[in-house]
Amino acid sequence: MTSVLLTMLLVVPAQPDAKAEPKGPSRAEKPSPLGSMRLRSIGPATTSGRVVGLAVHPNDRSHYYVAVASGGVWKTVNSGTTWTPLFDNEGSYSIGYVTLDPKNPNVVWVGTGENNSQRSVGYGDGVYKSIDGGRSWQNVGLKASEHIGKIIIDPRDSDTVYVAAQGPLWGPGGDRGLYKTTDGGKNWTKILNISENTGITDIVQDPRNPDILVAASYQRRRHVWTLVNGGPESALHRSTDGGKTWSKIRSGLPADDLGRIGLAMAPSDPDTIYAIIEAANKQGGIFCSTDRGVTWEKRNPYDQQAQYYAHVVVDPVNKDRIYVMNVLIQVSNDGGRTLAPLGERHKHVDSHCMW
Repeated sequence: MTSVLLTMLLVVPAQPDAKAEPKGPSRAEKPSPLGSMRLRSIGPATTSGRVVGLAVHPNDRSHYYVAVASGGVWKTVNSGTTWTPLFDNEGSYSIGYVTLDPKNPNVVWVGTGENNSQRSVGYGDGVYKSIDGGRSWQNVGLKASEHIGKIIIDPRDSDTVYVAAQGPLWGPGGDRGLYKTTDGGKNWTKILNISENTGITDIVQDPRNPDILVAASYQRRRHVWTLVNGGPESALHRSTDGGKTWSKIRSGLPADDLGRIGLAMAPSDPDTIYAIIEAANKQGGIFCSTDRGVTWEKRNPYDQQAQYYAHVVVDPVNKDRIYVMNVLIQVSNDGGRTLAPLGERHKHVDSHCMW
């Protein structure tokens, strides 16, 4: 039976089709004016993961840099019409943070290693610095940090820089903690050390008095079978002397174990600091301090997917308007007390940063 069916299948297509018509355009069809045009790809060749950071030239907003979780650093000088890849020849394709020197925007600092905790996360090889707008780079250290959450530059002195190093995701140790340089990256000092399992994931600095710092520590460890996403060493810490001494902040914060914490200071009123805090037993949410981080008030229980997000952006002129990054961006006009979706028309969901 099999051989008979096979023979039929081979024979039937060979029979001529008496109704077949010659192929070709109909005389009634008119040639398309686009017929001679050919589409070409202008990139990228493949998707390069989440955009995790933006750094905009303070005097020319058409010039800015983009940090990509798994795609290096990119630069545009025409508001995004064209892009130049800047990191193709460096040691890491995974980026955690990018920022510009406020006194000299040609000086670019990059922290490598995406600062998220999911399974698909690339690691980095330290801190890079460019003094020519990204044309060339120098690795200035902290090569074992693997994941960097934030870099801030002292507005009084460009050589004084702080790096929040989260440290390795899959193991202990490494360059983990808050580091400070006073010579432009030649030497680094660890000024806040929690443990071999806990790094610093975020930091804010008072622009009026840059010695006032608030830093967030994050205890985490990923294994093949689970994620340790928080613990007693996750906390907020405050310094008033440029990181020489620290005090652990407790007033108004959850008493349960904390997870990841994202910080944002209001540019229009640096007394106001927001924190989105992951915590056990549904005690997390959006918190606000109006005294530069000394005491805190819970404004909203919203706390979702900190391993991917934990990022708040404050409106530059309205301290009560905040944006909370997540699958759908949430916006508040009353200091985080109420939230509403910003809207995701004409864009993909999963929003990790904005400027």
